[in-house]
Parts: sequence; C-alpha cells; structure tokens
Amino acid sequence: MTPQALLTHLDQGQLWPHPPSAAPGFDTGQAYQQALSVRALREQRGEQPRGFKIGFTNRTIWPLYQVFAPIWGTVWDTTLQVCEGQGRLSLDATCQPRLEPEVVFGLARTPPKGADLAALFDSIDWIAPGFEVVQSHLPDWKFQASDTIADSGLHARLLVGRRVPLRAIAASANELDTLLANMTMRLRQDQTEVASGSGRHVLDSPLRALHYFMQELRACPGAPDLAPGDVITTGTWTDAFPIASGQHWTADFPAPGGEREVALCRHGGGRATEACEKAGTSYTARVPGAGLASKPCPVHGGRVLEEKRSGGENGRGFSGLLKSFFGSEPAGRR
Repeated sequence: MTPQALLTHLDQGQLWPHPPSAAPGFDTGQAYQQALSVRALREQRGEQPRGFKIGFTNRTIWPLYQVFAPIWGTVWDTTLQVCEGQGRLSLDATCQPRLEPEVVFGLARTPPKGADLAALFDSIDWIAPGFEVVQSHLPDWKFQASDTIADSGLHARLLVGRRVPLRAIAASANELDTLLANMTMRLRQDQTEVASGSGRHVLDSPLRALHYFMQELRACPGAPDLAPGDVITTGTWTDAFPIASGQHWTADFPAPGGEREVALCRHGGGRATEACEKAGTSYTARVPGAGLASKPCPVHGGRVLEEKRSGGENGRGFSGLLKSFFGSEPAGRR
C-alpha cells in the first residue's frame, strides 16, 4: 500500500484490503519508512506533530498479538486532548478501537546524546495518567509487527489527564523508576473493574520504556529527535479493551500513601473531586490522596468531600483518576 492509501484508510476508518506485510521483504525498517512518509503527508496538509506513542511495551500481551518488541508512532494535534481528570473522546473514523491506560510524560528539553535514566529524568517536565485509543485496520486485530508500524503505530487518540510536575513526585530517576514499577493501576468500565496492571509490566517501568524509545527513535533513519514540549505516552498497563460510544471508563493510578473509598456525585458532571452523601445519587470509587475536606454540594446542598492532593506519605506521589466518556463529537480535524 502506498503512503497515500494508508492515509486515506486512516481518515475514513476503513479496513485495509490486504496487509502491507504481504509484500515480499516488507520488514519493520520498511514499515517505519512508510510511516514517516504518512507523517510527511499529514504535515503537508497542516497537521502538527505533538509527540509520540510507544506501543507493545507491556511484555504480558506480546503472546496475545504475536508482536514481541515495542513499536512507536506519532501523536498529532488532531489526536491529542488534555483534561484535568475527566474528558470526552470521539471515536468517529476510528477502526476497531480499543482502549489502553498509560502513563504519559511531557518533555522540558531534548535529552542529551547518550542520556542515561538520570539525564532523561532531568529532561522531563511533567507526568500524567493517559488513555490511548488504539486501532487496527486489519480484521480482528490480526497482524505482523511491520503492519502495526505502517498503521501509524496503531494510534488513534490520546487523552492526557492532570499533569503533575515531575519533581513534585520524585527527586531522582531511581525514585521515579521504583515508584512507577511498584504501582498497580485499576481499570474500570462504569462501576465494574475489568483489569489491573503493574508499572513493572511496561518494560520494567514507564521511565525505562521512555529510555528504550529514545534510543530506538534516534537509531531510525529519517526520524525526528525528541523535542521540548513533546508528549510521549509509554504503553498500556493492561490488555487493550474494545470500546464503543456511550461508555465511561476510569483509570485509577493510586498514590503511594494509599487510597480511600468515597461516593462520587452522579450530578454536576460526576467529577472525581465531588461526592454527594445523599442516598441514591452516588456510587463508590477509590480516590487517591492525602486528605479530604468538605464543601457544599452544588446540586443537592449536602456535604461534599473534596480531595486534597498533597501526595503520598513522603509528601510526593503520582496519583489520579482519569475518566473518559466516548461519544461521537469530532475530536479534531482529521
């Protein structure tokens, strides 16, 4: 398939007639060149790169998809959305979309050549929970690794939650590496927990996944380097789950200081910072944080619990609920 054909199918959300890997000699190196050609076409029509996604960093899902090494693709201004803990994403023009809970980094500067984990840590500005919507243009998600690369790294959308300055949660690369590796995330659809995943599954930790990607990106002929302001999502903590319009999903990344059960208000947008105590109007969810304060409920006039985000036991801690509703409104120009 030509780069223009790949882009047309991407725009229209249509299955490919045949896999690119069916062509003799189509390997991962050729696939990245195809992907970079599609990237150039998107830039020519006015889309702006905003960073990168790293895929297949979770070793536990490699046998499920028969892909046994990470891949990467571009994140665009038309696919990226930032929120403060709750967002809405369109699934329009996606193809067999699935959802992945991930940790996202924002760069302050380009990491130096040969950067180790400490130098990479010094190059990061912020960290956030994220939802990546991934897609496949081959039926039933059956593909070769080279197909996934040519398919824009399977990237469709990226929702980034509340961004936290990196040094507010860790003073060093080692501290961050350990914190993320030992963290367990819970994924829920509506009120039902459907999966949990460990940061250790993501190439031992999301920071190490970012380091691996930095090296791979710089080894790819014609690929751009990391740049200040780049957003990089580091790969799923669980399997990728099929999604549809009308669904609500929540990713719970707990603080090291623990988490507590509160009732989240169904009214006023159901934000994670509000909890209505009146019977029949709330549901239970875990809210990480170090303390709770009360204020009036804007809907019911009852007492509301509001999270104080002061981190874990040591005053630090990456935590947060990322909630998303999937609808049909346009998420951006395609």
